[in-house]
Parts: sequence; structure tokens; C-alpha cells
Amino acid sequence: MSTAVWYFSRATGLVSLVLFTGVVVLGALGAGRFATPAWPRFTVAAVHRNLALTSLAFLVVHIASAILDGYVPLSWLDVVLPFGAGYQPFWVGLGAVAIDLLLAIVVTSLVRTRLPARVWRAVHWLAYLCWPVALVHGIGMAEDDAARGWIVALDVLCALAVLGAVAYRAGVKHADTETRKLSPLGGTR
Repeated sequence: MSTAVWYFSRATGLVSLVLFTGVVVLGALGAGRFATPAWPRFTVAAVHRNLALTSLAFLVVHIASAILDGYVPLSWLDVVLPFGAGYQPFWVGLGAVAIDLLLAIVVTSLVRTRLPARVWRAVHWLAYLCWPVALVHGIGMAEDDAARGWIVALDVLCALAVLGAVAYRAGVKHADTETRKLSPLGGTR
């Protein structure tokens, strides 16, 4: 195919990273019960969910364009089976690991009302593993890219955003934090 498809695949990968960074940031802020008059908690949760859906759409386009491009030998199986790709198996494999973790998060989120809260929460914690694996996948895939400098700069900005949100989440304490941990519902919202 054309170089336009190759660039499109790279661009949608970078957009996916930025969008998923926003999802992780909003998820961490929401878990920390972040709210302002302009951004009440329900707004943070709604934007988190909607941004997650948008991120998934860009990720599907990123994967499909990478496979359909034909510039490198990638198959649909390489998307879910880590480290078996014919092209950069380690870096593509990290992308597959991130996809597998993301699939677990998405599937459990779709059936959240049918799962015990603790099960959903435990699986949702995989986002804190999925996101950095995807970040490292992108860094590795860009190692021979002429635009590597600004890609790494974007990666650093994304990492700082996530680290800031996670630091907020880890540092925030509410009067009922201990009570919620003891709740038979496992501290559900």
C-alpha cells in the first residue's frame, strides 16, 4: 500500500497513546474522587468512559491500518499472541500484551454489573500495567523513526501526566477512606 497508510497507522497509534493517557489520568482522578464545580465527579466518570470508547476506536484503526498496510509482515494473530510477529517481535509483542490486558479491562467493564465489585476493580487495576506496556511498545516501535525526538517528547509528557494523576490518587485521603475499605461492598462508589 502507500506510505500514506503507514503514516496513518503511526499517527493513529500516537493519537491512541494520548487518548489512553487521558483515560488513565481521568480514571486515577476519578478513583481519588477528584471534583471541582466545573468538573463534578459524574462528569469525570462520564468523560473517562467516553474517552475510553474513543480511544478504542483509534486503537482499532491503528491496528487495522498496520496490518492492512502490508509494509511489514503482521497478521491479526500477531495482535493478540505476543512475541510471534515476523517484524520486530519484541516491540510488536509488547503491543499484543497491552491489547490482551486492555481486552480484559474492556470485557469486565462491559459486564461490570454482573461481577462482584472486587473482581471488576482487580481487573481494572490492569490499566496501570497496560498503559506503560503500550507506552514502551510505542517507544520501541519508533526507534528507527526520523521523528523519534518529538515522539519521545510526547511519550514523556504522557508519562508525566499519568505519574501526576497516580500521585494525586495515591496521596488523597478522605474521611471515610478506612470505612469504605471495610465495607462489605469493597468500597464501591
